Amino acid sequence: MGSLLWTIIVVLFVLWLIGLLTHIGGGLIHILLVIAVIVLIINLITGRSTV
Repeated sequence: MGSLLWTIIVVLFVLWLIGLLTHIGGGLIHILLVIAVIVLIINLITGRSTV
């Protein structure tokens, strides 16, 4: 599940960069980036549980 999370974060970051450079998507891309950062912070705070 962690690998999928990192993949989503990277994809959103790349889309944000493309939107920033080409001015496509407006505020939607920034909202998605904020959501990705929040999920990343939650993932870092909770950490991985070892079995």
